[in-house]
Amino acid sequence: MTEAPDADVAPDWFSPVELGMWEAFRNGGTYDLRTRSRVRDDPFSGRVWGPERHVKARAVALLLLHGPPALPGRVAALKLNGVQIVGVLNLSGGTVTPYVELNNCRFENEVLLPECRVTTVRMVNCAIPRIEAARLQTEGDLHLPRCRIARGIRLTDAHIGTDLLLNEAVIRADRKGRSIAADGLSVAQDLQAELIESYGEVSLRAAKVGVTLSLRGSRLVNPEGRRALNAPQLTVERTLYMTAAAVSPGATETTTPPYGTNYTGTPARGTRVQPFVCEGGLRLDDGRFGDAVDLQSARFVMRDYQELSLRRVQTPELRFLGERPERGRVVLSGARVVNLVDMSTSWPGPGGLAMGGFSYDNLIPRGLFPLARRLEWVAAATPEYAPEPYERLATVLRNSGEDADAREVLLAKQRRRRETLPLAGKLWGVLQDLTVAYGYRPGRAALWMAVLWAMGALAFSHYDPTPIKADEHPDWNASLYALDLLVPVINLGQDGYWQLHGSWQWVSAVLIVLGWILATTVAAGASRLLRRG
Repeated sequence: MTEAPDADVAPDWFSPVELGMWEAFRNGGTYDLRTRSRVRDDPFSGRVWGPERHVKARAVALLLLHGPPALPGRVAALKLNGVQIVGVLNLSGGTVTPYVELNNCRFENEVLLPECRVTTVRMVNCAIPRIEAARLQTEGDLHLPRCRIARGIRLTDAHIGTDLLLNEAVIRADRKGRSIAADGLSVAQDLQAELIESYGEVSLRAAKVGVTLSLRGSRLVNPEGRRALNAPQLTVERTLYMTAAAVSPGATETTTPPYGTNYTGTPARGTRVQPFVCEGGLRLDDGRFGDAVDLQSARFVMRDYQELSLRRVQTPELRFLGERPERGRVVLSGARVVNLVDMSTSWPGPGGLAMGGFSYDNLIPRGLFPLARRLEWVAAATPEYAPEPYERLATVLRNSGEDADAREVLLAKQRRRRETLPLAGKLWGVLQDLTVAYGYRPGRAALWMAVLWAMGALAFSHYDPTPIKADEHPDWNASLYALDLLVPVINLGQDGYWQLHGSWQWVSAVLIVLGWILATTVAAGASRLLRRG
């Protein structure tokens, strides 16, 4: 049990090193035990730090939970640099009011913060075995940039009052294979996890972020598990960034501020661009994103059974601008976006894409994305014929004024459908395709009609038929007679008055049959166009 000290007197069990920490706490200053040797001060090196740099976790807890009052004119704060904390730092269920900032420190054992209430905690470039902080509540920030955490972080149902910062952290998995377990996490403002290295599953199920969630330049590695990022029902009020980050040459933990590295365009000369890399599956099912999901320059390395799953995601803009996944699947089934910003080189090939029920209102391609490649994109998503992706694409093209392209898409849909029909249906489909392209190219029907009419008129001009009734017949007109046979329903006053013999009966029958075929296919195509309109 930790005793509460007298107001101004340190407990007698404090070591001389801890007495110095006591005085620094009352003064609000930084207690710096570094040797000024870069190698010896590295908290991640294998070098042993002697007792002259050790403070007991019990002493740290005492300062934070029952610390002495500040000196007059000062604000009490725990600021440590280059210190090794020995034992388990257990603040479970406690209330920490002083400001906490630990730089370049080592923890011998895990840090326990479940059910704890704090103001602001910053641990920068620290070596920590594990952080257990379920249901932690902070009034301000929780900063863990450049920390190395050997057995994961648990932030389940934690509430962060302002920002959660994990930039450049290296986090390894716990015994359950999770590097970050943060289901139900709530962050009032930004969650920045840029340039992090995660070895295990990052779990953000039903998490809520008040502004942006940034994973720029990060590397999430969990190739043997099912997912490297598992975040169904994630809510981000603005944008989720899984994009590249710019890293300045020569940047170190002493020169790079732990506040993120935005990369939105061409980097400065000499700057290294580090893409977002996900080795393993990624799940964002049922997510809600207020502005966009940005995957520019993202790289997904998956096994055959793993997925980049965006099922039922809702966002105004999806920027699918990463590298093409070589394996695994991209699933957009049921997703709803307003603007789809994409490149032809970003989408996987046949069998690697599923987008049944995927709804988008506008296509904004980056670079060359011709209609033929767009049709290949739809075909890749439909190994078995499905009409909906074709109809959605045609609707979007028509709404943007590309009527000719919309008709080409619907024609491609009919050709895909023909592959599923029995032999008779296929033959009828081929005939419709050759004659009037299923009604989507009506000019072709007019051409066929003109050709057949000319051929019929020429043929009948060399024939003198016998009238059925000698006193009831019009004057013989070969051109009108051929047109009367060819155009069904309409009577031009020639058919029905003449008696044909021999092969001329077959010529007449062929014109009638071809006329009906052309008329019915044109009518079917026209009805489809009217129905779409």
